[in-house]
Amino acid sequence: MTPAETARILLVDDEPGLRRMLSDRLKAEGYAIETAADGRAGGSMARTGAYDLIILDLNLPLKDGLEVCRELRKEGVETAVLMLTARDATSDKVVGLKSGADDYMTKPFESAELLARIEALLRRGRAGRGEPAEYAFGDVVVRPVSGLVLKDGRPVRLSAQELKLLTYLVRHPGVLFSRDQLLDAVWGYQSTPETRTVDVHISWLRQKLEPEPHNPRYIVTVFGVGYRFQGDEGR
Repeated sequence: MTPAETARILLVDDEPGLRRMLSDRLKAEGYAIETAADGRAGGSMARTGAYDLIILDLNLPLKDGLEVCRELRKEGVETAVLMLTARDATSDKVVGLKSGADDYMTKPFESAELLARIEALLRRGRAGRGEPAEYAFGDVVVRPVSGLVLKDGRPVRLSAQELKLLTYLVRHPGVLFSRDQLLDAVWGYQSTPETRTVDVHISWLRQKLEPEPHNPRYIVTVFGVGYRFQGDEGR
């Protein structure tokens, strides 16, 4: 996975300065970032399955990173976890990896190394999940690699942003996204210039893909919150 594919990263750390610095840097690299300041909130967010990677501090208030990681793995959450800690003892690293973390970095660290570790974990995660070559719902087929979208066997012309939005939604079936989250993930910014941008593109996708655009079956609105893609199995 590359940043251009807008991987979603959950950063769980109780240091406000580090959260802000890492969030800014990762957003600049093209990732969509959400944050939590304690283990309880981070674990709850991680359980949604809406993330491609979790950056998890070991020492957290309310619930430490080791406990969060163990619980996630026990519950079947397979999202890649990169654990951060101020401890540098080998025994701490072993404990972190045994808890289910995929990688481990000691603070302080160079941002270039962190980015390299993130890219490696995301590539490994995508390969391990074996992303399908195509996604199908109703009479629509989406092929992300080639950028081809078919409806009833015929190619559908989508703009670059329509394709990015559609691909992002079908890759996260059943996940409810706010307009700001979609702006950040697909357009690369938060809440500006206008949240109406998402509404307009959703409307265009419905016109081109839904059997009944005014009564959408697949790209549904959750009023007051945002949008969710539900495939045939979600009906």
